[in-house]
Amino acid sequence: MEVLNVNNLSKVYRGKVPYKALNNISFSIEDGEFVGIMGPSGSGKTTLLNMISTVDKPTSGEITINGKNPSKLNGDELALFRRRELGFVFQDFNLIDTLTLGENIILPLTLDGVDDKIQINELKRIADILGIEKIINKRTFEVSGGQSQRAAIARAVIHKPKLLLADEPTGNLDSKAAEDVMELFQKINEEEKVTTVMVTHDPVSASYCKRILFIKDGQIYNEIYKDGTNRDFYEDIIDVLAMIGGRKL
Repeated sequence: MEVLNVNNLSKVYRGKVPYKALNNISFSIEDGEFVGIMGPSGSGKTTLLNMISTVDKPTSGEITINGKNPSKLNGDELALFRRRELGFVFQDFNLIDTLTLGENIILPLTLDGVDDKIQINELKRIADILGIEKIINKRTFEVSGGQSQRAAIARAVIHKPKLLLADEPTGNLDSKAAEDVMELFQKINEEEKVTTVMVTHDPVSASYCKRILFIKDGQIYNEIYKDGTNRDFYEDIIDVLAMIGGRKL
């Protein structure tokens, strides 16, 4: 079953000199996939994520998520759709400092008016999966960046979204914390069957994905699938990045 379908998507930013950030992109993502999006700076990968996440609207073409076209929803419908169907993980965690990690994690359930007992049970379940059950009563300034990102991932998936979107989720982490976080993404994808799309510049993080879409100049340049170990896939990713025109993304 398709969770995400992108059909002939284009995005033009108007101005004195119009800029075409995306040019007629089409692809689909099946239920349970873990897909990375990579490309040089200015390639359009962040624009694409903004379109998928409903932050921005396409100039032409359409996106459907779980069979729905978010651009046709009104403001209230879109807010509800975003809250229930999507999960978000950002580079800078976006946790609320005045809340404990646990309160941050259950926020999507709180906003949806879910029963308190169910919230507590779901918090315990997801905290156990992500190995953060001992720190859910701490606040953001009492934990490491890696622990904060674990909490951010927990918040993003506690409501069982149809699609998890991650924007450079390891960008602010050291290599060990980044590895831990990517192992969690892999675990959630495999055990919780959360369909995931991740924008990253880091080939090590990308090697945890099952498929990579490479974007260059607003178009899909290449696409590769994992067929072996993370190390093998890493080498394949490096080869494509070299063909794109350098490894610096």
